[in-house]
Amino acid sequence: MKHIDIKKILNNNEFIDKEVVVCGWIKSIRNSKNVCFIELNDGTSFKNLQLVVEKDQFPKEEINNLKIGSSVMMKGTIVKSLRDNQSVELKINNFKVLGNCPSDYPIQKKKQNLETLREMPHLRVRTNTFNALFRVRGVLSKAIHDYFQENGYTYVNPPIITSSMCEGAGDLFRLTTLDIDEISKNKYNPDIDKDDFFGRKVSLSVSGQLEAEAMIYGLNRVYTFAPSFRADNSNTKKHLAEFWIIEPEAAFTNIEEIKEDVKGIFKYVITRVLKECPEEIAFFTKYYDHNLTDKLLKSLETDFVDLDYTDAIRILKESMKDFEYPISWGNGLKAEHIKYLTEEIFKKPIFINNSPKEIKPFYIKVNDDEKTVASSDLYFPEIGDIIGASEKESDYDKLLNRIRELGMDENDYKWYLEIRKYGSIPHSGFGLGLERLLMYTTGIENIRDTIPFPRTKVKKFIM
Repeated sequence: MKHIDIKKILNNNEFIDKEVVVCGWIKSIRNSKNVCFIELNDGTSFKNLQLVVEKDQFPKEEINNLKIGSSVMMKGTIVKSLRDNQSVELKINNFKVLGNCPSDYPIQKKKQNLETLREMPHLRVRTNTFNALFRVRGVLSKAIHDYFQENGYTYVNPPIITSSMCEGAGDLFRLTTLDIDEISKNKYNPDIDKDDFFGRKVSLSVSGQLEAEAMIYGLNRVYTFAPSFRADNSNTKKHLAEFWIIEPEAAFTNIEEIKEDVKGIFKYVITRVLKECPEEIAFFTKYYDHNLTDKLLKSLETDFVDLDYTDAIRILKESMKDFEYPISWGNGLKAEHIKYLTEEIFKKPIFINNSPKEIKPFYIKVNDDEKTVASSDLYFPEIGDIIGASEKESDYDKLLNRIRELGMDENDYKWYLEIRKYGSIPHSGFGLGLERLLMYTTGIENIRDTIPFPRTKVKKFIM
């Protein structure tokens, strides 16, 4: 007899009074004098299926072999449950242990410390927290794809290996096939790059945005959904060395038009998560953020604040608060500044528009004032920045001058300039960090808990 997914059994009354086979892992065991109650999960549902094993029907040694963490195949009859928190349960008439689990199994039915679980990423998905979290991550990812597909965007795949630094970041993961041990013994010689696999210096990509821009010249609207790698020397709750980013780019659009897609995708994916993951969101609301459900519902109804960077600086200065980092026009806003604006002043997500060109990447269109650029960054209470949007410079000469002004090697960006040379168009796009969006959606505070196998600057590399 073929086994049935637990999700189907829990969501369908047609199995009542029918004999079924289920497979899964034992999550918990409660023993009474005559009956053994088992919570079984097979990964298809956040909820467990309760199994009822009458002890007098099986040898004692077989009952004792049922342990938390063991994988089992259970056969029995689905019956209505008398308990309020479940609709059905499975009365067992036969079972088989597929994989024993010894007593040193670290995932027991007790509150698990998230920091401790980071030391065992290969096992933590078996806990309720990560079972729920990665289920939400899957729904979020699908919803993101659906939003763009429904709005005329084509999914494209940017390269992971690149020679373009995109945002001018200096902390990159270099790639080489040369003998590192031999190179490290000698003073670096730029000519050695010619002997490398690609004949030049390359690294893991920090962004696929530049390549996405090239693709719109034939496809109009595109989006990427790919990993990004940054070797920043950061060890905070909001930084990863490897994370996933969504980067749409749209032809013939300006910054205000692309912001409509920023609002659109946010509200679209939150709606989907609330609809498709009610049990998971209820779990996170109960155990991690008591205001989570209300926060998500309110975020669907509220209008985001539009705030000019210059006005943000004025508000911060007028607050007279003793910030650790001084407030000065031309400097980037720090976490404490964003926290004050989003949580104390506006108490909702805010767009900060028209930032100084000195603190933004070279490719963003410079405004008429020659001081600011056509940028718009979306900040959320508690999380900070999740989405950064911008209109790109479409004028060949202006872009070339900007590259030269910043002392960048224009030969590295010859292809990028050429897409402005041949039929240039106004275009805009944004970057959305999946893990930070997941933090906002679940109330999880550390970004390392939002990705199955986190990569960060650590003393001990796991997996």
